[in-house]
Amino acid sequence: MRVIIVGAGQVGESIAADLSDAHDVVIVERDPDRVEEINYSLDVLAVEGDGTSLTALEEANVADADMVIASTDDDETNIVVSSTVKALSDAFTIARVKNTEYLRTWQRSRTAFGVDFMVCTYLLAAESIVRVVGLPAARDADTFADGRVEMAEFDVGAESPISGQTVAEADTYDSLTFAALIRDEELLIPTGTTAIRADDRLVVIGTPRSVRQFAGDVAPEEAALSGEVVIVGGSEIGYHVARLLSDRGVSARLLEQDADRARWLAEELPDTMVMETDATDIEFLEREHIGDAEVIVSALDSDEKNLLASLLAERVGTERSVAVIDQSEYVDLFEAVGIDVGINPREVVAEEITRFTRAGGAENVALVENGLAEVLEVEVDEDSPLVGKPIRESIHSLPADVVIGAITRGGEYVVPRGGTELEAGDHVVLFVETEHADEVSAAL
Repeated sequence: MRVIIVGAGQVGESIAADLSDAHDVVIVERDPDRVEEINYSLDVLAVEGDGTSLTALEEANVADADMVIASTDDDETNIVVSSTVKALSDAFTIARVKNTEYLRTWQRSRTAFGVDFMVCTYLLAAESIVRVVGLPAARDADTFADGRVEMAEFDVGAESPISGQTVAEADTYDSLTFAALIRDEELLIPTGTTAIRADDRLVVIGTPRSVRQFAGDVAPEEAALSGEVVIVGGSEIGYHVARLLSDRGVSARLLEQDADRARWLAEELPDTMVMETDATDIEFLEREHIGDAEVIVSALDSDEKNLLASLLAERVGTERSVAVIDQSEYVDLFEAVGIDVGINPREVVAEEITRFTRAGGAENVALVENGLAEVLEVEVDEDSPLVGKPIRESIHSLPADVVIGAITRGGEYVVPRGGTELEAGDHVVLFVETEHADEVSAAL
């Protein structure tokens, strides 16, 4: 596949890095220094130019492109890029936007703006945060098959009841698969005899009910969200987190320092208590019993502020912190110094866009461990080597090792076991290392 990416920011670079091994990737970028950096660091062709210009797109040979991804940091530029591409090519266009009004307009008419698919950075980040908040013991969570299947990552603490058990001993669930185990930065595919150790990270796939049941066993003290959520910052992400939590009946308080913004938020979020205040005022935090909150979500306009707000809230007693981290290289650092979960909006968007580039047309993709592995949802066609034979036999015909975590058939969940036979049209949620994702997806 020939893919043109307009914009070499963090999102564009992340997508290019993911695609460069299996696809012909061209990046169009206005900044000459950035063009030089990309050409030096990635196995792609970066060309200097304005992606809204016919000349620049023609220089990138857009007529032969299969897909064009507009990923600059400016919404209007990305929309203009998509419209311009449609005048020159039949390529599939993807536009990244921050303003949800553009997304609403596009959703009403999927041909609007010349955009074939639109992703909203702030909304996707908020949805990711809400999934993690709703499953308090998890580091990451994602849903598949219209919510019938859930994938989640869990850290195994020294006090966890399953620490020291084998996978066979820990697997007491009727619809859960232990897909992977990460130990000392090494990815392992577990068997029944694999021992689970403290500090391991487990990736499980199953029904939402079984995943939540497992969460209660891996960390009983964090199993269910029963307390209040405090949201620091009435940014677009903070607003959407509050709205989504309200839709789920979760109690939340939102702290916003700007008076006009706080007033607007109070009007738009009638079920959320909006408080005009500085979240770094520790006297306020203590006076308003912020420490009684179960989760704090920091969605301020800078990484440093989010780190400070999260650490202060934890200091006064808040059990768990989730922070928006704009710089992807800060995620591991912030988690090391005390943030429980860091969410990078650009990585969330890159993950959403990546699914369109999978050779077999994956319907959903979740990246695991910074792209080390992927969880894919793929519809099995009649020529798939998995059809008509038990999984224990057919899985060996795939070009790489995979773990089939879940199957949905006709909208119903099917528990994958060694004797299960797949049928054409089944939706399979599977775990695979990223380097083999394209060939496995194509084989299905």
